[in-house]
Amino acid sequence: MTETTRFAPSPNGRLHLGHAFSALLAHKLAAGGQFLLRIEDIDMGRARADFIDAIFADLAWLGLTWAKPVLRQSQRFPIYTQKLDRLRALELVYPCWATRQEIRRHIESAPGGRKVWPLDPDGAPIYPCLYKHISQAERNKKLWEGGDFAWRLDMEKAFDLAQKKHQKTQNKPITFYEASTDETIKVNPLAYGDIILARKDIPTSYHLSMVTDDAAQNVTLVTRGLDLQPATHIHRILQVLLDLPEPAYYHHALIRDAEGRRLSKQAGDESFADARKKGIKPDDLIATLPPPIGCRPLTQGAKGAKGAKSTTAIKAKRTGIKRKGESK
Repeated sequence: MTETTRFAPSPNGRLHLGHAFSALLAHKLAAGGQFLLRIEDIDMGRARADFIDAIFADLAWLGLTWAKPVLRQSQRFPIYTQKLDRLRALELVYPCWATRQEIRRHIESAPGGRKVWPLDPDGAPIYPCLYKHISQAERNKKLWEGGDFAWRLDMEKAFDLAQKKHQKTQNKPITFYEASTDETIKVNPLAYGDIILARKDIPTSYHLSMVTDDAAQNVTLVTRGLDLQPATHIHRILQVLLDLPEPAYYHHALIRDAEGRRLSKQAGDESFADARKKGIKPDDLIATLPPPIGCRPLTQGAKGAKGAKSTTAIKAKRTGIKRKGESK
């Protein structure tokens, strides 16, 4: 089968070598299919038009082409709100007025404090469920008062409903296919706690907009860094609850510097623009990337998924996969 892949950067900085690897890998895995570019600009306070222009220029410099028009998430807020409303109708989300300071004080005042408080897979403290169990009368009062709040997903309730729904329709547990290692992974999102799905100033979140747009664009193979693999447990739950199609996933190793630190926009790591100013040619830059894109060995500490398969093996394996709605 042919694949539809996508590269979905946020326009809050210049692209670095890690982005080059991710974009080139997605493009390679889509050979014979379709490669999409999506701009994830839901955070309007950090997104900048010049960074969007730079994304187009940087990817074109690498020799990449993509289908047009390019989807911009900031233009799709009403669609994300519709998805959130479906979850609200199922009573799976609740308003939360807790500020970061309030959450921090609660955690620090708990026995053992921050040292023993559980962390989610991203290393952040799990939300302590403030405002989750208040009475409906108190909740209505606070909504009427109009303070800032976020919509949080009741993860236990959502996971339970999704499991029952999936078992009824598919007669099996919820899983996702990890193409990089050719394995099927059973889903359990509880390690994240009650995540935020939308805020007053940003009416969506990475999780909600990502699954919505992957479905809208018919993405069949989601390619992204290995650091996002744990979030796939959340995404599969949302896909089941919102009746969205299930893609396969390819989580690749992260690109790191000589000391093993992952590259980052915030750290000011060298961008494409910096490389061009030095007179580096696209082919020379690509050659510095790890296989299957370049020929440089992964830096120590840049571990990929255990037993990661080559892209050739992935495409051969994926050819035989039957998707929902396909005939045998």
